[in-house]
Amino acid sequence: MTADDLRGDSEGSARGNGEVSGAPTARRIVLGAQLRRLREATDISRAQAGYAIRGSDSKISRMELGRVGFKERDVADLLTMYGVTDSSEREVFLEMVRKSNERGWWHRYTDLMPDWFQDFVGLEESASLIQNYELQFVPGLLQTEEYTRAVASRGHPDHLDEPTERRVRLRLQRQKVLSRPGAPRLWAVVDESVLHRPIGGPAVLRRQLDHLLEMTRQPNITLQIVPYDRSGYAAEGAFSMLRFAEPALPDIVYVEHLGGALYLDRPNEIELYGRVIDRLAVDAETPDNSRQMLAKVRSAI
Repeated sequence: MTADDLRGDSEGSARGNGEVSGAPTARRIVLGAQLRRLREATDISRAQAGYAIRGSDSKISRMELGRVGFKERDVADLLTMYGVTDSSEREVFLEMVRKSNERGWWHRYTDLMPDWFQDFVGLEESASLIQNYELQFVPGLLQTEEYTRAVASRGHPDHLDEPTERRVRLRLQRQKVLSRPGAPRLWAVVDESVLHRPIGGPAVLRRQLDHLLEMTRQPNITLQIVPYDRSGYAAEGAFSMLRFAEPALPDIVYVEHLGGALYLDRPNEIELYGRVIDRLAVDAETPDNSRQMLAKVRSAI
């Protein structure tokens, strides 16, 4: 079940008002990118920087990628090493450290989520555009509660244990990102087979299609359907692409598999998936035609 720009002047972002995208995961990535730029500007190696904070070059690498939490003392020592001595400028960085270590709303579900998915939820909270391709399930952000229960319980929603119930609540909480002030845009492309797969039974599917018709009336949600005769060519599996308004955050492609997930952010990877997104947009029906397909399938159930 899938879950459903390192561009620009990140140093300038840190030296402005210090405000970056809201989730801790995003803040860590921004802060790490800024520290990397400062280090490179002073021609200091990762090994040298690691030694200065009683660590290693691999620790600096993880910090600069935003994959670990930050300690104020470590960042303060690095700022000194990188020649950042102005007290107000240093405070901007240290305040970012404090904010990056704040817990997101999803911290109460961390016992249910592997680390790789916690990162996705944090990034999803900060995205300005979420692009999603699904060929088996309705995208998670657009699922009804009973559809989610059917998926989570593998078709036995009346026998959910407490951990699975909490996973359902986690999914429903994630969906609130689409209705909050400043909500991201969601562009979902779905294979036609999803509309016919009776997850939870005909009644659940019927209400799910009603929900899709309702959700696609929102101005920030676009849904396109890839019909049978055009499916299977552009992409082999489901994926999500997250794009951010914050200049220091790279576009990220998220690909989930049974044992974990891949986060792709290299330029060649982003370019490849960008071309796939473009191809899917061409292969799929237009948003208006997709709504007509939804309505037609709904009426036949």
